[in-house]
Amino acid sequence: MKAPKPIELDGRTGEGGGQLVRIGCALAAVTSQPIRITHVRGNREGPRGLKSQHVSSISWLAKVTEADVVGLAVGSHTLEFRPKLKPTDLQSRTITIAADSAAASTLLIFQAVFPFLLFAGNDRGDPISIEISGGTNVSWSLSYEYLDQVLLPTLEGFFLGIRVERTLKGRGWSQGRLQRGTIAFKIQPLKPGETLKPRNTNRTFTQDDFDVTDVDVSMVAPSDMHEALADALVQDLSDLFLGVDVNFKVSEESGADSRIYVLLVARSETLRWGRDILTSVPKKGKSGSGGGGAKGAKGAKVSSGGFSVSVIDSVSRKVSKDLYEEVSNGGAVDEFLQDQLVIFQALAEGQTSFPHSSSQDDTLETKSSGLGLEDAVESLQIEDRLRKDKTREPFGEGSTHTTTARWVTAELLPQVTWYNKGRVCKGVGMPVGKA
Repeated sequence: MKAPKPIELDGRTGEGGGQLVRIGCALAAVTSQPIRITHVRGNREGPRGLKSQHVSSISWLAKVTEADVVGLAVGSHTLEFRPKLKPTDLQSRTITIAADSAAASTLLIFQAVFPFLLFAGNDRGDPISIEISGGTNVSWSLSYEYLDQVLLPTLEGFFLGIRVERTLKGRGWSQGRLQRGTIAFKIQPLKPGETLKPRNTNRTFTQDDFDVTDVDVSMVAPSDMHEALADALVQDLSDLFLGVDVNFKVSEESGADSRIYVLLVARSETLRWGRDILTSVPKKGKSGSGGGGAKGAKGAKVSSGGFSVSVIDSVSRKVSKDLYEEVSNGGAVDEFLQDQLVIFQALAEGQTSFPHSSSQDDTLETKSSGLGLEDAVESLQIEDRLRKDKTREPFGEGSTHTTTARWVTAELLPQVTWYNKGRVCKGVGMPVGKA
C-alpha cells in the first residue's frame, strides 16, 4: 500500500514560529497523519529552524509512535514526521523527558505532548506519569505558575475528562546562570471510545462572569525585594481593581538579582486572566547603602532591601497595568490563553467559544476606561446565526499565535469548522483509539 502524502505546512505562515511546529506535530501524533513542515520558524529574527525544546518533544513523539522522521535536529529548516502508532498503543505509563538544554522550556514540551497523552487511554483506565526537566521560568514561554493557575484550571473547568495533577519539583531559569528544573505531571487520559467534550456546548457569558473578585499574586524574586514589591503590587492593583482581594499564592526566593518573576491572575467566579513579567535588576538598580528612604549611588531612592524603588515600581506598574488592560479588553480569556486552547477546541466534540475581545473594533480608550461592558457581554454570546470562516490562511480575532493555530487545525483536521471570525469552533469530536 502506498504511503499517504504528508500534509505540508509552510513554517513562515502567520506567526511563523515554534507554535506552528508544536501544534502540527501534536495533531499529527494524535491523528496518525504524516506532515512535512518547511521553512521552520521562518518568520523569526536571528537563528531559525528547530530549537532544543522542539527536538526534545518531537523525539519523544517519534519514539512512541514509531514514526519515520527526517530533519529532526536543532537548526533544521525542514521536518518530516510520519507517525505509525496511535496514542492508545502507548505502552509505558511512566515517562521522562529531559530537554537537551536547561534553558529549553519544559512547559512548551508539555504543550507538544499533552494532547497525545490525553488520547492515550487504555481499557484499565491507567493514569500516565510524566516528568519533564528543563526551564520552568523561561523567556518567551509560559511559566509553571501560568500553567498551574490559568491554563490547566481553564481546561479542567471547561472540558469534561481533563484531569492533571502537577508538582513543581525544581525551578529552572533562563535568566542568569542556567539552572535546570523539573515538573511532574499525573494525567488521567480519556478512555477508549470517549471524546473530549465541553462541559456546556451552549455556554454563554453573563455580567457575573466578568466581575473580578480576586487577584492572585505569584512573586519569585530576591527575598530582600519581597516586602517592597508586595506593597507596590497591592497599591497598584487596589488602584486599578477597586474592591478586589489581593492574595499572595507564591512568595519565593529566586536565588539571584537576575531573576524577577511576577504573575498576576485576575479571577471571577468562572474566568481567569493572567499577565506576567520575567526580568532582572539592572546593574545600577541596587545600591550598597541600603536604608529605607536613603539615597543610592546616583541619588535614586532605595527600598529597605537596597533595591531601587524605581525598579520595583516599574515591575509592579507594568504587570498590573497589563493585567488591567487584559481584563478591560472584554474577552473571556487572555491573549496567551486563547491560542493554547485552540487545539483542544478543534479535537473536542461540539461547540466552544473563547473570544479574546468583545469586538475587533474596540479601541484602547474604550478598553481602559471600562466602557461598553454590556455590549461586550452581549457580543460574547454564541450566536444562533453562525457565519462559517474561510481557513485557507490564518484567520479570525486574536493574536497572530491564535490565528495561526486555527489555520493549523483546519489544515490537519478538515472536518473542524470555525465560525464568526474564529469566535466559535465546532470540533471534530475525535474518539480515543481512532486515527
